[in-house]
Amino acid sequence: MSVAHEDHYGPWTIEEVLALGEDRGQRRELMGEALLMSPAPGSKHQRASFRLASLLDAAIASLGAPAEVLEAVNVILPDGLFIPDIAVVDAAAADQNPVNFDAEAVLLVAEIVSPSSSGRRTDRLLKPPYYAEAGIEHLWRLELEPTPALIVCELENGRYVERTVAEAGRTTLIEKPFPVEVDPGALVRRRR
Repeated sequence: MSVAHEDHYGPWTIEEVLALGEDRGQRRELMGEALLMSPAPGSKHQRASFRLASLLDAAIASLGAPAEVLEAVNVILPDGLFIPDIAVVDAAAADQNPVNFDAEAVLLVAEIVSPSSSGRRTDRLLKPPYYAEAGIEHLWRLELEPTPALIVCELENGRYVERTVAEAGRTTLIEKPFPVEVDPGALVRRRR
């Protein structure tokens, strides 16, 4: 089944959003019954996503942990569908090659804050309560402006609590859920 979103005015269901199919030019997410669309991210965002995912992947591999790092996958929440920039999921769930993951299979989500005002609002304010309600233990938020900073949060009593802020120009050890050393400035810096 395919649904043309130009002809659909809502409310939306998860099934209808998934039926829209893949579109590399934009992300389609569902918050409640509202369809959210955002353009493909820019090069700084993609560079940071790739490098952070690579750091997480290396940390998981060194521990032999049963987890998989994936970028831009569908995560089904109790009241929506989001596409986090990075998701660390249970390896057994990833082995099934699903199109989407239930929140129970997700150990960590990382959002790279979009530069637009609506993107900033979505990544900072709107998405975290949905991830928390779904019980996703770890939320990392990478701020790109004014200078790169990685805010590391952990779920506590149904809300995210800030545990660490890694700042550009300084390597910080993040211990949970996997030990990772990161300098947020290096995530976005162009290679020479």
